[in-house]
Amino acid sequence: MAILHVNPTRMELTQMKRRLVTARRGHKLLKDKRDELVRQFITLVRENLRLRKQVEGELGIALKDFALARAVMEPGALRQALLYPARQAAIKAGRRNILSVRVPEFTVDEGGLGEAQLPYGMAETSAQLDNAIATMAQALPNLIALAEKEKTATLLADEIQKTRRRVNALEYVMIPQFEETIRYITMKLEENERGALTRLMKVKEMIAQRAT
Repeated sequence: MAILHVNPTRMELTQMKRRLVTARRGHKLLKDKRDELVRQFITLVRENLRLRKQVEGELGIALKDFALARAVMEPGALRQALLYPARQAAIKAGRRNILSVRVPEFTVDEGGLGEAQLPYGMAETSAQLDNAIATMAQALPNLIALAEKEKTATLLADEIQKTRRRVNALEYVMIPQFEETIRYITMKLEENERGALTRLMKVKEMIAQRAT
């Protein structure tokens, strides 16, 4: 491990020791953050998987009914029946923090979530189309929740990668560099002290020889 280019002085030694303490403290905090992010990410992924299976099941039923309705209805009548929405929803979009990660938060206003109303008459439509529209309207809140959880999972995964890189940089690069630099400065200072002591003893010996 390469050492940092510093002057081997006591002031630099003190500064390096302080930087090492700070780096170790930051390493511990980042490791704790990474572990908590991973824990929350796993919980979120499990919830996302459960919700996705539910939504995909509902959409599969709706698409099957749409296919049956398309088979028995005229194309023009089908397009006319789908011109207007069957349900309206009021959604509030906000943000919340998960360990300094700003993630989206979608809140469906239950008061603004109207009942599903068929926007067409019954004379020229099939029962399969009615079932498909009712199923899609029922799946709307789950679709919104799924969008929130998937975006949150993506943001948490990105933050986990960033935090892991920082932890690795501290653990395998910065902290070993600081430790190696501290050893280098300590050895240099001890070498200088031994050199100074040798010179002092030599001078003392020369003075003693001159005095005799």
